[in-house]
Amino acid sequence: MVCFRFSRVPGSGLVLLCLVLGAVSSYALELNLTDSEKATCLYAKWQMNFTIRYETTSKNYTIVTISDFGNATYNGSICGDYQNGSKIAVQFGSGFSWIVNFTKEVSTYSIHSISFSYDTSDNTTFPDAKEKELFTVKDTVAFGIPLNDIFRCNSVSTLEKNDVVQHYWDVHVQAFVQNGTVSTKEFLCDKDKTLTTVVPTTVPSPTTTPTPKEKPEVGSYSVKNGNGTCLLATMGLQLNVTQDKVASVININPNITHFTGSCHSQTALLRLNSSNIKYLDFVFAVKNENRFYLKEVNISMYLVNGSVFSIANNNLTYWDAPLGSSYMCNKEQTVSVSGAFQINTFDLRVQPFNVVEGKYSTAKECSADSDLNFLIPVAVGVALGFLIIVVFISYMIGRRKSRTGYQSV
Repeated sequence: MVCFRFSRVPGSGLVLLCLVLGAVSSYALELNLTDSEKATCLYAKWQMNFTIRYETTSKNYTIVTISDFGNATYNGSICGDYQNGSKIAVQFGSGFSWIVNFTKEVSTYSIHSISFSYDTSDNTTFPDAKEKELFTVKDTVAFGIPLNDIFRCNSVSTLEKNDVVQHYWDVHVQAFVQNGTVSTKEFLCDKDKTLTTVVPTTVPSPTTTPTPKEKPEVGSYSVKNGNGTCLLATMGLQLNVTQDKVASVININPNITHFTGSCHSQTALLRLNSSNIKYLDFVFAVKNENRFYLKEVNISMYLVNGSVFSIANNNLTYWDAPLGSSYMCNKEQTVSVSGAFQINTFDLRVQPFNVVEGKYSTAKECSADSDLNFLIPVAVGVALGFLIIVVFISYMIGRRKSRTGYQSV
């Protein structure tokens, strides 16, 4: 855990912000806000990401995902009281801000509202945006929590308004902390209550083996921008999910899967979703100005038992190929996103950059396919050699018989 100590927030003491840095795209943010007596007055720990849809100058719509909060600051966060509510204020990236307001009653406190602001004049994040201005979306939440309880919601919560979708999970927050001690008594969100009260009919074994699935159907996906198709992907996808020591194998059916995405000079996004998959993101990036690779995978989906499974990893290094080419791997390949989530790909071919006339460029094959291609000519050579030997032996036998016939005459 890496901790950063910021300067005093007026009237609120020192802010200690700890970022748990791991191989996930959405940092687990942890805030411990103290008052002038150095007693904790506000505690929060959570994960989040944002998806923003905006119009380009070519009158098309592009989606950008905001999930990197490594440079977050907390200027403006306050402890609050009965007259002045408590507030978490977060600034990150280029012109992004996120604010949560809390209010206090006699025996309860409320998460009153959540607002998110973004500036489309940032050409790096919003290239070719038609409107260059600051946008703010505000959602009124307004639900009460017992005053000395900590609110917990591990499930994914979604706020959707205008062109912004906000996802939150692994949330632990307590405003107006009493006597400087964060409570151990939890107040659960409705989704977590549902998961907590579900009693399984059978007790799972410590480790369960998923039922083998047949090979998934191969789907074709594409993303377009103002200049035509900018991303191509063809692949069969099989998801391997482990939760509570129970493993599941899920094949993605491309016939009922929707897809969208966005293309930029240094990054490209392919997003898949269906009735049970809220989103499955493949994020590609350029490295060394001459190669591309799969950098990030994010998923949030509903499992058979109704629970929500969410994982994110922005530290991947799969599907590496030169810019101007495509990456291809016909053999089964595994993308390990985390210990609990892997993706098996079949008949894979992707090109997230420099697509010309909507067609794949020359493919850079994976090592598994290259090994197979190496064996094919070897096998053909061996077969031809064997055939030559057979022909030669046949010729010699025939010649010997011919000579024997002349001697008989």
